[in-house]
Amino acid sequence: MTLSARALMERLVSFPTVSSDSNLELIEFVEGYLSSIGVDSHRVPNADGTKAAIYAHVGPQVDGGIVLSGHTDVVPVEGQNWDSDPFTVTERHGNLYGRGTCDMKGFDALALWAVTLASQKELKRPLQIALSYDEEIGCTGAPPMIEHMISNGMPRADTVIVGEPSMMKVVTGHKGGIGYHMHFHGFEVHSSLLHTGVSAIMMAAKLIDWANQVNAENAATPVISINADFVPPYTTLHVGMINGGTAHNITAKDCTFDVTFRVVPGESITLWRARFLQKVADLQAEMKKIHPDAGITAEQFFVLPGLAPEADGSAEAVARQLTGANDSDVVSYGTEAGHFQARGYSAVVCGPGNIAQAHQPNEYISIEQFQQGEAFMAALIERLS
Repeated sequence: MTLSARALMERLVSFPTVSSDSNLELIEFVEGYLSSIGVDSHRVPNADGTKAAIYAHVGPQVDGGIVLSGHTDVVPVEGQNWDSDPFTVTERHGNLYGRGTCDMKGFDALALWAVTLASQKELKRPLQIALSYDEEIGCTGAPPMIEHMISNGMPRADTVIVGEPSMMKVVTGHKGGIGYHMHFHGFEVHSSLLHTGVSAIMMAAKLIDWANQVNAENAATPVISINADFVPPYTTLHVGMINGGTAHNITAKDCTFDVTFRVVPGESITLWRARFLQKVADLQAEMKKIHPDAGITAEQFFVLPGLAPEADGSAEAVARQLTGANDSDVVSYGTEAGHFQARGYSAVVCGPGNIAQAHQPNEYISIEQFQQGEAFMAALIERLS
């Protein structure tokens, strides 16, 4: 039994695939649905088998097709004030509310619906769908999925459309990124003997202050043309959460936090990594001068290539033709398009919904935007037929 695009979104949203939890029930549904319309699919499990990506191919076994790329995970709803069940699509005031309706199960549903349409046609060029996991925690599920697609002989597409919410505008560039889990190991003493101990929190504060200084320096540096359209037009460092300490009168033994970078395409992630790790090494040396057991652990948990605008890229050409757009945009958030481009695909970001709604309580996609997405998919299938 085939489902409408909206029915597919309702089913996908009903699975609470928060990144901290498994997405396998959703993957099983997608796998079963694709099988029911005669489309074979391939799972790509993560290391411990608790999550999986899935991809599929419909049409002739030839190169030159189009990939519709999305992710299956969503951000948490805890602590947010929702007016309706976040895992049930609810229509109000011309909008469809629910976690993931905008980011990005709305697009995932449209992509599955496009595969449904494609399965009923005699395509001249193939359509492929690729749904990943763990995008929300650093796009870590996409690289093994892409590698599996390439190494297992799926015909090589020449265009990837990543459907992150862009209001159906064609996005040809975004920042890259890198992130580190930081653990400062201090040495506990009574705070009256502060000079004999190492406060993990106070040393961590030096690294966080360094991040603030770097942000200020970057903001004051003249903008080069390749980065001029980004907001802000420079690389930024960010610390969003911090934990540590035992009591107000004990030098903190531990302090943990994450540091993330959003790197403009005109700069090197490799060089930023080296600069950061040198600062970490300098601080660690300062700590060990006081006590040899003190130190810092820096664990990289993601790296995301930026998406660079392509000269005469096929993905941009296709997306412009299907949307009627005459220009393109760049954005400061990261997507899996950077990973596809790094593996040699032509890639753009183009999807329904407004990124301002992503991750918010009462997340929604407007019905008008969802309908634009349907029109896009219908035109895409006609293009491939």
